[in-house]
Order: sequence, then structure tokens, then C-alpha cells
Amino acid sequence: MKIATTRILIVFLISILCVSCSERNYFDNGETAESFTRGKTVYRLGDDISWKNTSVNDSLWAEDITIKEDQIFWSRTDVEIIKAPDKLKQYGIILNQFGEFEVFWDGVLICKSGDPNNSLNSDRKGKMISKFIIPKELSTKGKHKLAIRKSIHFHLDYNQFFYFYIANYDQILRGDLKSMVFIHIFAGAFLMAALYFLFLFLSDRKSFTTLVFSVNCFLFFLLILFEYVRSYIDIHYSNHHTRLEIIGIITFLISVLTPLYFSLQFKFPKRTKILVVYTAILVYIFFREHENHDSSAYNMVVFMWYVSLAIVVFGVIKKMNGAKIVLISLLASIYFNQVINYDISIHIGFSVILLGMFYILSLRTKEQRLAYENSLVQSTRLKLELLKKSIQPHFLMNTLTSLIDWVEEAPDKGVLFIEALAEEFDVLNQVENETLIPIAQEIKLCKSHISIMRFRKEIDYIWEDEGINENIEQLIPPAVIHTLLENSITHCLPSDENSMRFKLIAFTTKNTQEYTFLTFGNIRNQQKKTSDGTGFKYIKARLTESYGDDWTFTSEPTNEGWKNTITIQK
Repeated sequence: MKIATTRILIVFLISILCVSCSERNYFDNGETAESFTRGKTVYRLGDDISWKNTSVNDSLWAEDITIKEDQIFWSRTDVEIIKAPDKLKQYGIILNQFGEFEVFWDGVLICKSGDPNNSLNSDRKGKMISKFIIPKELSTKGKHKLAIRKSIHFHLDYNQFFYFYIANYDQILRGDLKSMVFIHIFAGAFLMAALYFLFLFLSDRKSFTTLVFSVNCFLFFLLILFEYVRSYIDIHYSNHHTRLEIIGIITFLISVLTPLYFSLQFKFPKRTKILVVYTAILVYIFFREHENHDSSAYNMVVFMWYVSLAIVVFGVIKKMNGAKIVLISLLASIYFNQVINYDISIHIGFSVILLGMFYILSLRTKEQRLAYENSLVQSTRLKLELLKKSIQPHFLMNTLTSLIDWVEEAPDKGVLFIEALAEEFDVLNQVENETLIPIAQEIKLCKSHISIMRFRKEIDYIWEDEGINENIEQLIPPAVIHTLLENSITHCLPSDENSMRFKLIAFTTKNTQEYTFLTFGNIRNQQKKTSDGTGFKYIKARLTESYGDDWTFTSEPTNEGWKNTITIQK
């Protein structure tokens, strides 16, 4: 397990470095930084095709304007190419902005996205991100003018959202391809993890933490997908706001589930109340600056990180298994946030946190596996205990001695004695490999034991039962009631009429199954404790094997004898 976990750690770290390298090459490579510088951008309302020309005086144009829906306006930006492209290469531009627009470079139309005269076009051609080539003769070293004729119908508040950079066109295409391939691989890894742990949960629906981790991986897969969808799918600018809303909701859900997951792994006092308060504050953060999507997402992530850190620190203080490694993953995530820009660091940070979550889940899985192996060993031991109960030397010797006397004195009753002994061994043989048996079969085992003890003790043992319904599934571990019966016969004396009565009451509800075993007789030694006896240890071990912690067992004296109660949660 440790070796496998180390390998997974290495794979994830390599993936994180690849993401970092891929983004750095795509957006901030050395060649791009040296190829051009950007001056200020100015705007003017109106529509005059002559504004595309480099000779136009734009000194009186404004750096900030307010537009109306579908109103055409122009922007002009000074650009200086510092280094001309190599002989066999051409410069290209990646342009990221809202609206329908036409792009002019030194007065020449080089790109068109949609129709500025018809912003509300039915086919929505105005792409958010456009890539186009600058003609070779227009990409000489020196000063140039980038003019854009534009109109906006959707989301007017984004009218001055304008970003571009210049690089070798083939490098732009390669960067797109590399980014697309790696992001698919990166997102696919989390999708596979989500599906794998979902199937694990479906095979064992009691493992709620596995489901939470699976959903978190799937949400992170969706987060990566929606964050980078614009890099490989041409989306209309009007869909950008919807995309940001989806990213915000996904970030909110991840921020809810991550502390929830850690709280399930590192349990602390008043967990439910604290998580309710945390969720309420998170909802407030989500809606407080809802339109400022980046700020809202960042604040949710930071709040999630601090709450998760507090939970994990609690686990470290309480020396819970795996807490230290998870703490390291949380601290590593904040390191990436400090050295890398937010858009990239948020994904790296989430990856590291999910890695910590996976590590703690692997530890819990290992603990469950060891517990299962121990349960198999315990189950085998219990089977041996059951077999030993049926062939105890003193039981067999005393029974055979009584059998000899009955065969000599009353052969007909000796035959009945032999039949009762054979019946008990036959039932024990049937149930020794079972974990749970019908209560009717347990009663049959008890009655055969009573038949044997009548001959041995020459006491009138009377059996009664109540609430037994063959139409309802009433199960119990084998020989549990039988063990209580043996204890009663051993520790109780018959009444003055030389009789002893036993009564089993079964009570079934929607959520519980209760068995009450009553013994009517005189207790031999009221002071003697039986809770640590072999019989009680066997009963508790059997109940734990089948029901985990979902059971209770009480045993106490009554005015008429003894009372044992077993309550099982369904």
C-alpha cells in the first residue's frame, strides 16, 4: 500500500508540473515577451470606417466609455513589434474579448468575428477567443496600430474586456494543441477516479466517505472542463457568463464537500453544527459578490482551505492516522497559490488537496481490509468455538454417563435420549458454517438441548416462545440463544416443583429486531459476575461479526430469575 501510494503521489506531482509548464509556455513564453509591447487602448462611440487608418488622430479618444446595446464603437491600441518574425514564420494574434467585431491591423482587415451591424445574430458568430495571422508585410519591426470596430448585445458591462498577445502563429497553434491534449488527460484522470470510487461505493453503500470523494473528483473534472472549454471549443461571448456561473456553482460544491470529507475522516465535537454554520457562511460569500466571479470563487476557496486546515490540525493534535500527510498537502496547496497565478494555482491547489484526500481514503481502505481479514480469522475462531461447545469433554462424559444409566434402566427412554443427542449434533452441524440463521432453527437447537438436559438433570425444563413469525425475516447468529440457555441451566436452580421455565420473546419493528430471553428459576450465586464469561464473549463476538456496532446486549437478574435482551439495528 505504501509503495502504491508513493507512485500515485509521483504521478500527480508530475501532472501538476506538466500543467504549470504547459500554461507557462502557452501564455508567458520568452519569445512572446520579446516580440511586442502594448500601449494604451482608447475608445470612441460612433462608426467611421476611416478610423481604421493609422493616420487618424486618436489623442482625444477616451480610455473609458459607456455604450448602449448594439451600439457600434471603436477601439485603437498602439503596438510595437520589437523583433520581426523569422523568414519562414509569421506572427499571429490571439484576441480575447466580448462582442461582434472586425479587426484592422495598420488599416487592413485581418479578422472578422460576427457582424457588428447585427449584434443579435441568430447564429451567434461572435467568438470569445479568435486566432488569426498578421500578414508578413505588416509584421515588420516598429510601431503599428490595432483598430477594432465592435458592438455588444449581451453583457454590456464587459464592453472593455480586451486582451491580446502576439507570437509566432505556429507556436500559438501548437500551444493550443498541447494544452488541449494535456487538459483532456488531466481531467480524464479525475473522471476515472470519480467512476472508480463510485463503483466502490455502489459495492459497499455504507462507505459514505467514498461517495463524497467520488463526487469531489467528478466536480473537479467538471471544473477543469468548464475552465478550459474555451481553449478548444469556439464559444459565443454571450455564453461566457453562463460558463462563469457554472464554474462558481462547481467551486461552491467543492468548497462544501471538501471540509465535509475531512470531518468524516477526522471526527470532532459538534461536527454537524459547525458544518451547518460553515455552509451558511459559504452561501453568504457566494452571493455577496456574485457578479464578481473570480473574487467570489477565490474567497470561497480560501475559506474552504482555512476550515479544512482547522479540521486536519485537530486530527494531527489527536494523533489520528494520516492527518500529518493531509496537513502537508494543504500547506503545499497554499505554496502554489503564492508562486503561480490564480487561474492555474486553483487547479494545482485542488489537485494537491484531492491527493491528500485520496491518501487518507487509501489508509481507511487499508484499515477496512485489515478489519475484514481479522473478521475472517475471528469467524473461523467462532466456528471452532461453536464446535468446541458441542463436544466439550465434560459435557460428553456427563452425557454419555447419563446415557449408559438410561439405557440400562429404561431402554425405551435411552433411545429417546440418543435421538435428542443426535438431533442437537445434527442442527449444530447445519449451522456451524453460517453467520446468521433463522430464529426457528435456533429454537430447534435449544429444544434439542433441553431434551438432553431433561434426561441428564432429571429436571422438567419447559420451553416457551412468543412473537416468532415465519413470514418475517427474523435472523440471529447461530447458538447465541443456545448459549444463553446453557448459562441459565448452569447458573440457575429449579423451582420447588423441580421445574425450570424458559421464554424467548421476539419483537420486530421496521428498524430493530429485539430478542428477550427470560429464565424462571432461582439464581445459584447472585454475587458472581457473568459478563466476562466465555459464553458472553462468544455472544458479543458473534453479534459484532454480523452487525458491527449496530447492536446492544444486556443481562440482568429479575425477581423471577434472569433476563437477557439482544437488540439489533436493521
